[in-house]
Amino acid sequence: MYGPTVGGPPDDDCIYPSAMTNLPAEGDQAPAFTLRDANGDAVSLSDFASKPVIVYFYPAAMTPGCTTEACDFTAARPKFDGAGYTVIGISPDEPEKLAQFTRQENLNLVLLSDPDRSVLTAYGAYGEKQNYGKTVEGVIRSTFVIDGAGTITHAWRNVKATGHVGRVMESLAIG
Repeated sequence: MYGPTVGGPPDDDCIYPSAMTNLPAEGDQAPAFTLRDANGDAVSLSDFASKPVIVYFYPAAMTPGCTTEACDFTAARPKFDGAGYTVIGISPDEPEKLAQFTRQENLNLVLLSDPDRSVLTAYGAYGEKQNYGKTVEGVIRSTFVIDGAGTITHAWRNVKATGHVGRVMESLAIG
């Protein structure tokens, strides 16, 4: 159903970043993952099997663009819920910081911690990018829609936070 697992315990069948030759694209099986949420509980992509999910990757909790995006997803959550989607945000932040972010901004999303960036890398959401004209390595703001069978149906890479949630809703015909 889902692709190989990343981000799980060391004895899992993991894909490591050096093994990734192609970025996942629309029509591909989504890389499976298990990560810790803001409460420290393990959450897996397979927990949402048979349900569509929106997985978005963001650089850092409590920064302006990431706060905008998280607040926009939270505001739109009733419409996403009504259309059957669960929204999952993933960043390299530790669970404690995610919990603080959730409380501070009154977020109502599943936020997951990927401190070793294995899931970010598996989805092509970590690597070289341009930042103020310089090439740096970091999180590439990206969003994926994954259907109930684990197939990526939509992929957006290197997006701007402002207005992105509206574009996702428009693409999914959620109004």
